[in-house]
Amino acid sequence: MERRLATKKILLVYTMLLLAVAAGIGAEPKPVKLVLSPASSVPRADIMKHIVDKCPNVSFVLDSRKSDFMLEAWGWSGNYKFTVFQKGGQAVYSTSTVLLSNAVKDVCKFVNSQSARD
Repeated sequence: MERRLATKKILLVYTMLLLAVAAGIGAEPKPVKLVLSPASSVPRADIMKHIVDKCPNVSFVLDSRKSDFMLEAWGWSGNYKFTVFQKGGQAVYSTSTVLLSNAVKDVCKFVNSQSARD
């Protein structure tokens, strides 16, 4: 009896995992390409250091025609203001944080939520 119950539990967990995979839960986020605005005051290398940790699917490109979004990163330690623009120049997201890592985390969360909708 206990063996049968254990088998049923294993089958239930296995079925739940299969359904989660089928629903896209745990799927890798799509690659997202950002171009850094020329008006940015935060060095690309400083932003990139945090992007690698927070969202490895996001990268910088130099050619704006190949980007998904433009990032304007302004500020200094203790006062960061990041704005994300979609193609065509419309501002679609902004965040203000004390830490650079939090600004990058916020931008990553936003751009990944947009790529998941596409």
